Amino acid sequence: MRRLLGVALAALAIAGCNRESADSDRPVTARDFPRAYRPVSATRGNAFSTEAQRDSLNEAQKVMDLAAIKEGSTVADIGAGDGYYTVRLGARVGRKGRVLAEDIDPQAVQRLGLRVERERLDNVSIKLGTPDDPRLPEASFDRIFLIHMYHEVTEPYAFLWRLRPALRPGGQVIVVDVDRPTGEHGIPPPLLFCEFSAAGFRLSQFERKPELQGYYAQFEAAGDRPAPSAIKPCGAPQGASQTKRAVS
Repeated sequence: MRRLLGVALAALAIAGCNRESADSDRPVTARDFPRAYRPVSATRGNAFSTEAQRDSLNEAQKVMDLAAIKEGSTVADIGAGDGYYTVRLGARVGRKGRVLAEDIDPQAVQRLGLRVERERLDNVSIKLGTPDDPRLPEASFDRIFLIHMYHEVTEPYAFLWRLRPALRPGGQVIVVDVDRPTGEHGIPPPLLFCEFSAAGFRLSQFERKPELQGYYAQFEAAGDRPAPSAIKPCGAPQGASQTKRAVS
C-alpha cells in the first residue's frame, strides 16, 4: 500500500512538472487561465499612425461619438502609448470627468506622463499595467478603450477576466481593430467575439467604419464572471482540428 501511494505521488509530481514546463513561457499570474491558441503580433511601437493622419480621418471623434463619451464620463485608455486618445478623451470628458491612461511599456508611461504635465491635463492619471492585468480599480469606469492594441494581448483570457470588474453598472468595453490575422496586427471579428464571450462579455454593437481603418466593437458584461478554470479557449492548439464556438 505504501509503495502504491509512493508511485501515485511520484506520478502526480511528474504531471505537475510537465504542466509547469508547458507553461514556462507564460507569466505565473496567467497560468490558471487557458492559453490563447493564436499567434500574437509583435509590438511595433506605441503609435498606430501619426496623430495628424488620424485626425484627418476624424478617427477619435467618431469613436468617442459611437461610445457616447460625454462630459463627466470616466474612461480607461488601455495601451495608451503616447496618448493620442488620452488627450482627446480628457478634452471630451471635461473637468468633471476622469481618464486613466494605462500601458505596459514603462518608457511609454514616462513619455505620456511628461505630455500630461506639459499640457496640464488635470483630469488624466497614468498607470503601469502588465500583459495579463491592466490593474484597474474596481467599479470605476463607464467605458474602457482598447484601440488598435487588443491583437497584441498575449494572455487575453486573464486580461479580460481581470478587466471586467473595473466596469461600472452599464459600463462597456470599446475595441477598435483591423479585420486580419492576429499575427498581422489585427484580429478577425469572430475570434474577437469568441474571446470576449469566453471571459463573460456580450457583444452590444459592431460597425465597420472607414474613418477607423478597421471596425468598432462594443461589449458589456453578461452574467456572472466565469471561474478561470471554466473558461473555454477559442480554437485549438496548432496541429489539432480547429473548432469555433458560437457567441452567446
